[in-house]
Amino acid sequence: MHVTLVHVHVIPECRDAFIDASRVNHEASVQEPGNLRFDILQSPEDPNRFVFYEAYRRPEDAAAHKQTAHYQSWRDTVAGWMAEPRQGVPMKGLYPVID
Repeated sequence: MHVTLVHVHVIPECRDAFIDASRVNHEASVQEPGNLRFDILQSPEDPNRFVFYEAYRRPEDAAAHKQTAHYQSWRDTVAGWMAEPRQGVPMKGLYPVID
């Protein structure tokens, strides 16, 4: 399982629009072949900080996600709303075991 934790810090005035745009991306991403999870988490201490938990069967599935129209639309839409560049941290998912 290929997992990426994407850390995002948005400008406070853009938070609600970011959440709406991210919901649209989430709804399409969970329909992708190879997608296992696409969770969007918001910090309870700082509501302008988010973590995306993106789990795909294989690295190729995660790479294909970046080629989708919904991802590219999300990326371009939210680019100006970032308080700092987002950071993706790749992880190897151990459990559950995915065949």
